[in-house]
Amino acid sequence: MIVEPKERSLYEEQLIAQYKISGDLKLLGVLYQDYMALVYGVCLKYFKDEERSKDAVMQIFEELISKVKQHEVKNFKSWLYVLSRNFCLMELRKTSKVNMVAIDEQFMESNVLLHHEDVYEKEKSLLLMEDCIETLNTEQQLSVKLFYLQQKCYTQVAEETGYDLKKVKSYIQNGKRNLKLCIEAKIEQAG
Repeated sequence: MIVEPKERSLYEEQLIAQYKISGDLKLLGVLYQDYMALVYGVCLKYFKDEERSKDAVMQIFEELISKVKQHEVKNFKSWLYVLSRNFCLMELRKTSKVNMVAIDEQFMESNVLLHHEDVYEKEKSLLLMEDCIETLNTEQQLSVKLFYLQQKCYTQVAEETGYDLKKVKSYIQNGKRNLKLCIEAKIEQAG
């Protein structure tokens, strides 16, 4: 049976409303089951690890238990996608030994994002950086991710990618510059 998007949205809103009243996890499970593949896909994109992604699907469900009650959810699929993405980013941030401010300083050398105290603003900054990383060419993107996010040295990046050491240094330097320009442009557009 094919369910029209409008009917699906209404059905999901009803399930959420019933869950908020009753706290019955079965209702939340019914709602979540249809999107487990989506959540798994999001996690796999960020973690690049099947087992970690499977674990994250369950952890995100556990987060839903309280988060659904706290938020007014109109489009569950979109809301769940953002929740899943944010969960993955927070987990990566926890497991990464890199301080968020240090990442900002290293990538952008820009004061625009360095003084945000608010977690929401830091999350926006991280998402902005993530979007800009995706705009880099393949060599720069890979080199920047390995060097800054995985804290590999130039030699390790060269070994892992097969790129010449001088090229790696160039890709990282140019990638860093391009990230800074992209982020500043996006901030200017938003402002």
